[in-house]
Amino acid sequence: MSSRLALCVVALLCAVPALGEDRGLLKLPAFAGLEAKASESVQVNVDSKLLGIGCRFLNSDDPEQAAARKFCTSLTGIYVRQFTFDKDFAYPQSDIDGIRQQLLAPGWSQVVGAKSRKENTDVKVYILVDGGKARSLAIIASEPREFTVVNIIGNIDLEQLHDLEGNFGVPKLGIETDKKSAAPPQPAPAKPKK
Repeated sequence: MSSRLALCVVALLCAVPALGEDRGLLKLPAFAGLEAKASESVQVNVDSKLLGIGCRFLNSDDPEQAAARKFCTSLTGIYVRQFTFDKDFAYPQSDIDGIRQQLLAPGWSQVVGAKSRKENTDVKVYILVDGGKARSLAIIASEPREFTVVNIIGNIDLEQLHDLEGNFGVPKLGIETDKKSAAPPQPAPAKPKK
């Protein structure tokens, strides 16, 4: 009996790191019916093994690819679903709402929200913080004829995130990285007294 208990404890301890790796991994719907309706679709499923292989193919002599290569080595997964349609709102809102529900779990925080009633667009960026570090990123962007879900898992350096845009199926997100623009304005120097 005690040997069985010891075996169960060892099995649980071995499973803990594996469970930690999945933290931040969203359960994306199959979207099987949408592929038939979509005029274009992109599906990316890159786990840690494939990332290791893919990172090696990025050219270290090209500055952009070298930066993406450095960043992607700290990741454990990239998952993208993107659909474009010929008609407005050909996708069920319930699928997107199901993904958003997962982002209400503890640890997740919405860091960006951009909505336009005029253009009927909605973009939200979420980060999962664990141990004071960003461990997962989720982006949900919807507009009348397109929606995109991006889930990036690993040690995420937000300053380097733009380096991943356009690689591994991650769309261009328009992430600003100019540190000068992010810095608070400096007060004008004091005028000398006469």
